[in-house]
Amino acid sequence: MDKTTDTATLASGCFWCTEAIFEDLKGVQKVTSGYTGGFVKNPTYKDVCDEITGHAEAVQIIFDPSIIQYTKLLEVFFMTHDPTTLNRQGADVGTQYRSAIFYHNDQQKDEAEKVVSKLEQSGIWEDPIVTEITKASDFYVAEDYHQNYFNNNRTAAYCNFVIVPKIEKFQKAFGDLLKENR
Repeated sequence: MDKTTDTATLASGCFWCTEAIFEDLKGVQKVTSGYTGGFVKNPTYKDVCDEITGHAEAVQIIFDPSIIQYTKLLEVFFMTHDPTTLNRQGADVGTQYRSAIFYHNDQQKDEAEKVVSKLEQSGIWEDPIVTEITKASDFYVAEDYHQNYFNNNRTAAYCNFVIVPKIEKFQKAFGDLLKENR
């Protein structure tokens, strides 16, 4: 990371979906799928899916805060998954699919807490937000086949039935934030 970029680490279910959303945003330079928030060094996808590592499937986002602010990333994060379901997103169930914000500094922590408080007060969801706000720890890059998954596997059933509808909803809500030529 250089002086013109910042890092956000977010977990909102399957990292394939999360990656596909955030890589389309103006100001986002790189999105990497991986594992964080656990207690085992160098976990594998199988280990994480077996729920023996404590890790969440997450994305690490390198972004230019002069183009997109951290709070805007959080807005996209909350509006593109269900932050009220514990350890679940749709048909994906397990602690690895939990909703979590892994903050990198006190400012990110404060901003995340303010966003959650504002959303709770808004009553947008009937159920309480269960998103954890946790200090960022080691981030382990997922296996190569998980990177850029949607773009590399557009014809896969999971992409068509789960990711495409999520992207369409995202594009409709955040069209002004999309990169050109997408």
